[in-house]
Amino acid sequence: MLISLIIPAPDDLPGIFAALRGALHHGFNPDAVRWDDGRVRQSSWIDDPLQGSHGGAPCEFDLHGRLPAEASRAPHTDPAAPPVRLPRAFIELLRSALLHDSPERFHAAHTLAAAILRDRRAWNDTLRDDRLRLERMAREVRREVHKMHAFARFRPLLDEAGECHVAWFEPAHHVVRAAAPFFVDRFASMRWAILTPRGSVHWDRHALRFGPPATREDAPGPDEGEGLWLAYYRSVFNPARLKPAMMRREMPVRFWRNLPEASQITSLMQQADQRAHGMETRVSPARERRAGRTVPLPGDGCHEGVQPSCGGPQAGQVAEPLPASPSQRLASLAHQASCCEECDFAADATETVWGEGRAGATLMLVGEQPGDQEDLAGRPFVGPAGQLLRRAIRALQWPQEELYFTNAIKHFKYEWRGKRRIHKTAAQREASACAHWLEAEIATVRPRALVALGRTALASLLQEAVSIEAHAGRWLTRASDGLPVYVMPHPAAVLRAGSDSLPRREAEWTALLAGAGDALRALRAAPTGT
Repeated sequence: MLISLIIPAPDDLPGIFAALRGALHHGFNPDAVRWDDGRVRQSSWIDDPLQGSHGGAPCEFDLHGRLPAEASRAPHTDPAAPPVRLPRAFIELLRSALLHDSPERFHAAHTLAAAILRDRRAWNDTLRDDRLRLERMAREVRREVHKMHAFARFRPLLDEAGECHVAWFEPAHHVVRAAAPFFVDRFASMRWAILTPRGSVHWDRHALRFGPPATREDAPGPDEGEGLWLAYYRSVFNPARLKPAMMRREMPVRFWRNLPEASQITSLMQQADQRAHGMETRVSPARERRAGRTVPLPGDGCHEGVQPSCGGPQAGQVAEPLPASPSQRLASLAHQASCCEECDFAADATETVWGEGRAGATLMLVGEQPGDQEDLAGRPFVGPAGQLLRRAIRALQWPQEELYFTNAIKHFKYEWRGKRRIHKTAAQREASACAHWLEAEIATVRPRALVALGRTALASLLQEAVSIEAHAGRWLTRASDGLPVYVMPHPAAVLRAGSDSLPRREAEWTALLAGAGDALRALRAAPTGT
């Protein structure tokens, strides 16, 4: 006998769970059950329906799993039977998977639930075909909810109650109810509605109301503000970071027809190479003004006798022709770096903070990135951490003329907290954008040894992630040029220890730095190599 289970709507999870509970109570074979969700009957894998004993029609259950009176001879549950108990993780899986559009979802859920009731160990079999199908469906539903959150575009509409913002969206699965709470949290003070072919939802600032499916014609068309949005989208589109494959993966083409900005994507992609080239070669007038320099006219060089190159040198290479002396080369590099915008936060910094010291210094001390005071002063190591370093150097009596100070990253990355700029750690890709400047400094200064102050500096010098804690106070060797690198925690780590233990921690840090002093004295005494 073929059993038909009826639920009011495809996304009615309480109704679906009630029907499933009824089917499990009655002990129905999943292969003998046909599910009717009010749209299209979604059956089991049976090709030929089994005929029941009631005129050949399937026996129907309501959403509570109860038989109609005329079908009372069908199997039913003993009223004293214990309740159906299933693993919590399985129920959570079904809350997503049962919103999928696949006709297999009900059969897979029923089959796995029945197997778990027979043997609880069935849930532990992570390679069961029905479990894998449900997990795949759940992932696709969660992704569709996320896409609805991201790609619903609202347009204003005036009605008798005032302004209401209406969006049209075409989900691949039954996710309207699941996605709606996100919009309530985000737009609690607005009246809004989302129309889809699978149902609609309306928020009146007090309660959600779910309604029937809608058509594209029910949603409002473009408004006057859409042109402003498109102009903003074009202005923030970064051609240098364009990755078409990733864009299509994160913003599937099926959503494009309902996204106003999608009309701009093709032309922006076609112009991306030309625009990226222009960004690489263009001097930023705003940055030049912030640095107190005159903006060069088109065709002028960034430095006398040097071709403009705001993209910076690659792997230690500088623009041609090169100044003759190392000091002139350092000055030329500093000027080229002053208009660098290769990292995302360069435009927010006051200026590029270049290194300080003489070419030919014996020891180069490399920090992580400028802080707030360094950014304002345009000099490295003048903030609280830098002052701690300079106190340690004075205590160790290192000669300043033998030292060169710089940072692996040349711009200050920060976030605003009230009226203060708070340091933020640069990402690895951002450190990589500055790597060629550091390598150019090393090649020009030609130090005999390096001191890495902090994790970012150490990773930039060695081109690999190395633990500070495991190697602090030890010498490592750069694979690229064989230069020795002395590993030190950043002085800012001492300041974070708190005022009570600060004198002791500073003395310990200075003693650790003294290990580099022995090499400094030895290197000064040794003849300079070619």
